[in-house]
Amino acid sequence: MPFDLPGRAVHWFPSIDSTMTVAAQLAREGCPSGTVVVADQQTAGMGRHGRSWHSEPGVGLYVSLVLRLELGSEAIPLVMLALGIGTQQAIAEVSGLAPDLRWPNDVLIHEKKCAGILANAEGDAIIAGIGINVSHAGFPPDLAPLATSLRLAGAPEVSREELLAALVRSIDDTCRILVQQGPAVICEMFTHASSYARGRRVRVELDDGVIEGVTRGLTPSGFLVIRQDNGTETVILAGGVRPV
Repeated sequence: MPFDLPGRAVHWFPSIDSTMTVAAQLAREGCPSGTVVVADQQTAGMGRHGRSWHSEPGVGLYVSLVLRLELGSEAIPLVMLALGIGTQQAIAEVSGLAPDLRWPNDVLIHEKKCAGILANAEGDAIIAGIGINVSHAGFPPDLAPLATSLRLAGAPEVSREELLAALVRSIDDTCRILVQQGPAVICEMFTHASSYARGRRVRVELDDGVIEGVTRGLTPSGFLVIRQDNGTETVILAGGVRPV
């Protein structure tokens, strides 16, 4: 589908394995920051921890951006927060809906996931992968209790092209804030934008077990702090956070 964003390269494919894979290759070839890879369909869409991303043809926005920020790879958790805020803002702008953020990478509407975010280092670049469920009329039985789309949530007329333009602008803004104003500002923005960041009772699935507790905000590096019932505070570096 032809599409143009002034001042940046947009590669739009009818079908590819993963926008992340193509964007990483473009990054290795030296493409400029802000390069966009979009697909109408992904045959091997990527989620966190090696999971797949449901990429039904023609109804979702499946996009990866090549970001060359003045940050090291250790800043990826903070970049994830900036990407989440940018995605939330773009969806709200175009759809009129009010998405929530669940640390570290889920955008929710009515407690169901409508968008997911992934960020990987590729040399001196960061590849930001974003999948947004736009016009899905339904989901497979295993996903239906967990996932929603903008259409199902009450915004049936959202244009993927308009959403992409808003998404690119918003991510430009939030990444600029991270680089120029620093991690504390992004952490504060995420905390205000997320019902999960502070004061929410959650269950966290870790590699070595499960813990429950109340969220206590973010560390300066962008990780989530959980206060367990015994008073212990645990910093969550990675894990599935779910409401109790």
